[in-house]
Amino acid sequence: MTLSQSPIEHRSASAGTTRLSIDLDAFAANWRKMRDLSGSARCGAAVKADAYGIGAEVAAPRLAREGCRDFFMADANEGAQLRPLLPDARIYVLNGVFEGSFAQTLAHDLVPIINSPAQADFWCSNADNRPYALHIDTGMNRMGLTPEQAVTHSQSGAPSPCLVISHFACADEPGHPMNARQVKLFEGLKPCFAGIEASLANSGGIFLGSSCHHDLTRPGIALYGGEPGAHRPNRMQTVVTAETQVLLIRNAKAGESVSYGAAHVLTRDSRIAVCGVGYADGFHRSASGAGVPLRSAVPQGTCGAINGVQIPVIGKITMDLTMFDVTDLPEAAINAGDWVELLGPTITLEQAACAAGTISYELLTSLGRRHTRSYLG
Repeated sequence: MTLSQSPIEHRSASAGTTRLSIDLDAFAANWRKMRDLSGSARCGAAVKADAYGIGAEVAAPRLAREGCRDFFMADANEGAQLRPLLPDARIYVLNGVFEGSFAQTLAHDLVPIINSPAQADFWCSNADNRPYALHIDTGMNRMGLTPEQAVTHSQSGAPSPCLVISHFACADEPGHPMNARQVKLFEGLKPCFAGIEASLANSGGIFLGSSCHHDLTRPGIALYGGEPGAHRPNRMQTVVTAETQVLLIRNAKAGESVSYGAAHVLTRDSRIAVCGVGYADGFHRSASGAGVPLRSAVPQGTCGAINGVQIPVIGKITMDLTMFDVTDLPEAAINAGDWVELLGPTITLEQAACAAGTISYELLTSLGRRHTRSYLG
């Protein structure tokens, strides 16, 4: 390999021991479902964080072909990467604008979402009437102008924003009283921005009903197959299937231990499938079958699956290797070279996330670079 060549260019699909299959048809179908549920509102898409780990440069153009015209990125670098692929789209930058990102924002025709009076003053003084969106905090205490600051801005004589947004704190809990409080506060501020489009609903917010939809919705996790709200069936199609290859099958005796710290001691003679995946690939150590603090709260670790049959992780997940207990499978059912599902039709995002003490968002966005990716559809 010469110094000018990237190691990525020399990867072989057959040489890796982890792989992702990303179903773009399911991804597009999920967006169409959210579009239809959005009613009269236009449906955008959150494709920040490399489209939640599946690859923004592939995912966003697919949604553009479906009719999506509004895309939400975290920062100007993310937006600039998409602009050549989405020449006619409106690309919003959620983190706003500051002096270091100003040139990048202008050069790639990005729309900053202004989050503070200082950002508003900077943009309106320097951007020569270029469009911007205004974020109003209605309860997250994260990004956005306070309601009082938003009113002051609306009366300041500054150029009007092209969009006013806020963000739900609890939309994944349909009965949470915070949802109604945020809707009421946002509705009360809309008259200050008469004639300007408004956006409040994320994935969970879309399911809360038409009072939350306004002019533009911006689904995220639901597009990627995640559950958009608690206490209801997941209506989204599976987009990501993650698998790892079995490197070897080993036999171990009752009383012997498995993995670091000897945290898992076998209670029976066992067969163990050693697979080429670990926390360096986003298969979280906290999902281990033993030896991590989470197991005192959630006794069972995560599972894999082979041919639809779940197999538990045993011992601690390590950087590059994970062990699965396959004792209960017929010997012919799994062999070295076979592939074990980590996420997909058998192991849901929510199931895997719960076992790791996290959420589906973190699970997807932490997928490592070693996975060989293939795109279907």
